[in-house]
Amino acid sequence: MVEDRNRKIRVLVGGVFDILHVGHIHFLKQAKELGDELVVIVAHDETVRRNKRRNPINPAEDRAELLKAIKYVDEVYIGSPGGIDFELVRRINPDVIAIGPDQKFNCKKLKEELRKHGIDAEVIRVPYLYKSDRAKTSKIIQRIIEEYCE
Repeated sequence: MVEDRNRKIRVLVGGVFDILHVGHIHFLKQAKELGDELVVIVAHDETVRRNKRRNPINPAEDRAELLKAIKYVDEVYIGSPGGIDFELVRRINPDVIAIGPDQKFNCKKLKEELRKHGIDAEVIRVPYLYKSDRAKTSKIIQRIIEEYCE
């Protein structure tokens, strides 16, 4: 089989990206290095409420706009209110799905679930580059509360 040398490798990531911080930038940079195009699915506000048990600080539209301004990011979509939107993932047609170091996914199970939905993408967990609690949204929120609300 002849490989298409002009074909771009599309990488997909998903996440909340509520208060952008250096950990997000490291993750997006590492994900972009896995291919040619980086597509981001931003969690819907309802998904944030369900999974994080809190309201998002910023609405999904604002989070998406901020991500679009980052040089590593080529496209941004807002996810559906439910779990993984396999139809959206199928339309994006990624070659690679990059999972963040702190995202609670079992890569093997996710790959099996993708296959069930007809999506043939590699699933790769991106390692930590920035190993500090400073680079976690929950820790940033906690520091803000401690510093400015007491």
